Amino acid sequence: MSTTGAIAHLTVKSPDQMQELGRRLAPLLRPGDLVLLTGELGAGKTTLTRGLGEGLGVRGAVTSPTFVIARVHPSLTGGPALVHVDAYRLGGGLDEMEDLDLDVSLPESVVVVEWGEGKVEELSEDRLHVVIGRAVGSDGPAGAPESEVDEVDDVREVTVTGFGARWADAGLPALETC
Repeated sequence: MSTTGAIAHLTVKSPDQMQELGRRLAPLLRPGDLVLLTGELGAGKTTLTRGLGEGLGVRGAVTSPTFVIARVHPSLTGGPALVHVDAYRLGGGLDEMEDLDLDVSLPESVVVVEWGEGKVEELSEDRLHVVIGRAVGSDGPAGAPESEVDEVDDVREVTVTGFGARWADAGLPALETC
């Protein structure tokens, strides 16, 4: 069982801030990193991944790979490729994921798996787990204008947890500032 290396807790108030979090997280990533994203539908997993893609300097628009299961975005800057996986439709664990050859892609890429919790942890003892949840009380005040309720509904609580020695001193707590 992997041990926790570091944790960062953030409040993200908009989709733009979620994308910016991805851009800020990208410089901490390197080839071989596995990133698991957990959150309900519409939580911001793909938006975060879009920011990661921008920060990594990869080719192609980062969109949800729900129907294709996985997309590879090659680097335009000589860095690692981004392999973006959506495991939502895959019910099994690592056995069902084997056809995607993630174990082959992992050493030279950053692999991001939406809905990967409980399915791909065995790929690497060193991994990053990002949990995105709606902020408590995000329904907005009673009688508030719809625009204020929409703004409150965009608020997310994000926990970024590094597992394994790789993440012990990787700078995750710095994500909490800014």
